[in-house]
Amino acid sequence: MDPTTLHWASRRYLTRRYEELQGEYGRLPNSGRQADGYHYTTDAKEIFPRYNVVDAILVEVERLDPDRLPSGDVVASMMLTAAESANSPFTEPPYDEVQALAMADERRLFAAKVQHWTAQTDFRTDPVPYRRVLTPEESSAWRTSLQRRWGVQNGCWHPLLSSSVPHDVLVLTGESMWEGDGVDQVRRVLRELGRRRVVELREYGADYLLDVETVVPRYTGPEGLWIDEHHDWIAYASHEGTVAFGGALSARLVATWPEAESWRWPGWQELGHG
Repeated sequence: MDPTTLHWASRRYLTRRYEELQGEYGRLPNSGRQADGYHYTTDAKEIFPRYNVVDAILVEVERLDPDRLPSGDVVASMMLTAAESANSPFTEPPYDEVQALAMADERRLFAAKVQHWTAQTDFRTDPVPYRRVLTPEESSAWRTSLQRRWGVQNGCWHPLLSSSVPHDVLVLTGESMWEGDGVDQVRRVLRELGRRRVVELREYGADYLLDVETVVPRYTGPEGLWIDEHHDWIAYASHEGTVAFGGALSARLVATWPEAESWRWPGWQELGHG
């Protein structure tokens, strides 16, 4: 089987399955908690372990470089190994029998999908954008370069640094990347700069090299930093409800996105930039 097709199919299935399961969980009464507000209901324990194990499997699948895949047989074997043994802090014990059975069933479902795909001689699927988990060495090198080039300190950048925010740094509210066309504007500028791929570094969890069309500079629990190989721009989404841009990205957003002004972070004035 074509290894690229199998890799695309695996990534698409796992991504959609994760979203489907999270949607199911989100529809549970009382956020999946019992009346005491603390313990999980049986329904919850049959769902959240599933999306946790799906996420762990997806991380393992995306450690493969889509540009440098081994043979189809090797990729199939790696997908089945991920189905069987991929783990994360969210899939480790302690867990009860309901949760254990849910995770085991979810692993079985993905393994069955892989076996179904590989049994077809003419299996086809649409491409998915490039996305690869960085190695620990790559992540470390990128973090070092962010510190040297942009002054990032312990994963934090403006406006969370103790120093004043430079005038050429654009600090917007976090909502600017959730409402309106903020994300589209960032992607547009990066395309105009000729950038194909972007590095995403998170406070915890996996770091990625991804297609520019999937860049989403938002705070999602872990803080995020974005950069590319040119080192001439930076984006930073913080837990304080801000998203900041520097370098070429900041300059072009200010120059070409009129609505950016209305998304300015209110703390900007407090820091003397009003």
